[in-house]
Amino acid sequence: MMIRNMQASDWEHVCQIYTEGIATGFATFETNAPTYESWDAAHVSSCRLVAEDDGVILGWAALSPVSSRCVYGGVGEVSVYIAAESRGKGVGKLLLEKLIEESEKAGFWTLQSGVFPENKASIKLHENVGFRYIGKRERVGKIHGVWKDNLLFEKRSHKVGID
Repeated sequence: MMIRNMQASDWEHVCQIYTEGIATGFATFETNAPTYESWDAAHVSSCRLVAEDDGVILGWAALSPVSSRCVYGGVGEVSVYIAAESRGKGVGKLLLEKLIEESEKAGFWTLQSGVFPENKASIKLHENVGFRYIGKRERVGKIHGVWKDNLLFEKRSHKVGID
């Protein structure tokens, strides 16, 4: 398995994996996958990765800016999605470790992630790569008419933004 930069030509597979995540009901508040153009506009171009094995994309990870305000320019929101048949095999860990590395090269000092409490695998993944739990937003949004909490995780760089 290799981790590489995502290309626009990967979108069909990336979108399929995103759609699988949406179908779980506990990966995102989104109910439909966006178009590539919409997704592309919302994510940092230098921090988009896929895990690939023998030509098959197993998962993806990307950053989106948390705000357009310049003071938050080094803070990114993490997205990580793993194909259903590839979950539990270490793909997410490899993707997040590489995303952390790439984010620091791009000048990010803080990564944050919001995780539904039911998504135990994502919670464990974030903790395993050094994210810390910082709090809970209660009933922050609805999905399919049901209010959901969101657990907040953060990882601060030990290389960027330390002075």
